[in-house]
Amino acid sequence: MKTIIINASPRKNWNTAQLLKEAQRGAESVGAETEYIDIFDLTFTGCRSCLACKRKGAERNKCYWKDDLSPLIEKILAADAVIIGSPIYFGQPTASFRALWERLAFPVLSYDGQPISYYDSKLNVGFIWTMNATPEYYENGLKPTLAVTENTAPMFFHGEVRSYAALDTLQVSDYSKYSMGAFDEQAKKQRHDTQFPIDMQECFRMGADFSR
Repeated sequence: MKTIIINASPRKNWNTAQLLKEAQRGAESVGAETEYIDIFDLTFTGCRSCLACKRKGAERNKCYWKDDLSPLIEKILAADAVIIGSPIYFGQPTASFRALWERLAFPVLSYDGQPISYYDSKLNVGFIWTMNATPEYYENGLKPTLAVTENTAPMFFHGEVRSYAALDTLQVSDYSKYSMGAFDEQAKKQRHDTQFPIDMQECFRMGADFSR
């Protein structure tokens, strides 16, 4: 089994990264080969709609644009599982996540009719979302929005799809250094101390379950 772990956060050591590394440990605990990638280290754009992947006679499931993301897409589509993590900014995953998802999904999308995907293997897809949102705001507002992206995964990649949301996360280690008076540092740290270990356990389980 090969599991690709992708951090779509600009922060390499904070909430999203910590949860993804726990998912990686979960995958490795059941014997999977893993690779961890910070995509903010890569130079790429979103889909340029060049339509090279739709040309007659072109190799399918391949992005032909030449940048750092194209070889990563090939690695993902050759793997058994991919787990992608992103913080939520203004109600959406990062721009880098969106660019990756466009570039990953469009080459496998068929414009020839049914089936709608050229991809004929199974790829398990996991999403780990981190956000400052309260559980109530997530359930009523953000969860349905993120489900739009999550629901495209089984159509294109035919594997198991799972998501996990870490909520009301700790934004910085020392709030006194920032103009962030709207937040109660003590309450944020207390929630982090009690909830984040649970988040870590759930992400470890996702990595293990996807990689058996």
